[in-house]
Amino acid sequence: MMKKTLILATSLFVAFSSLAEAQDRYQNRPPVIISPDLTAPWVTQLGGSVQPVVYRQQRPIDVQSERATRKQYLFQRRVKRSGVAVAQPVAMTRAQKPVQRQLDPQFLPQTVAYETQEKPGTIVIDTNSRFLYLVTGKGQARRYGVGVGKPGFEWAGVHKVTRKSEWPVWTPPSEMIAREAAKGHYLPATMEGGPANPLGARAMYLGSTLYRIHGTNAPWSIGFAVSSGCIRMRNEDVVDLYERVKIGTKVVVI
Repeated sequence: MMKKTLILATSLFVAFSSLAEAQDRYQNRPPVIISPDLTAPWVTQLGGSVQPVVYRQQRPIDVQSERATRKQYLFQRRVKRSGVAVAQPVAMTRAQKPVQRQLDPQFLPQTVAYETQEKPGTIVIDTNSRFLYLVTGKGQARRYGVGVGKPGFEWAGVHKVTRKSEWPVWTPPSEMIAREAAKGHYLPATMEGGPANPLGARAMYLGSTLYRIHGTNAPWSIGFAVSSGCIRMRNEDVVDLYERVKIGTKVVVI
């Protein structure tokens, strides 16, 4: 009798143990933690040292900036769907920075070999290569880099320097004022000489035309076809040329 009771007690214990084990099997397990550096365990086993992983701290989200970006996106979608060109509000447009290029060293003043039939003291302007040559004789010339007329404003001819001016006043011609106004650029009727003046530090006027050899407030434009027909130079270069040139100097533009 006692033997049967012992067997029954043992069976009940095994049954309860199996039930407890089964219940424990389906309980929530603690989360599996994976190292941020997945190679760490393998490096450790190989006996190497594990370097700490450094993570960049994320910048906090600028809620106002996110909202502005979202509004701009929705605005552009409405404009695209309507098919009507609508000017964006000023707050949604980015200020455009002026393009500033590095001056190519070839456009710096230098003495070069230059064969020509022109007499010493003559200025020859090669608009294709963007060079101005001051003929010095003996097969040489002093060469400067220049900016020339943009497409539609090219010209060629022979003139003389009829006037020289230091820090000249700029009076845009009426044609230029009207042309720029049509683009939304409004020019002043006149501008006193100074560093901000488009004519720069010096100007040499050619014949009775509106064309000049002058300085500039945009030295990065040297070497490019960007002007309305005038020949522009860096301020330091036009000052140098100005001191070497007299009224009556022949100017050949090719």
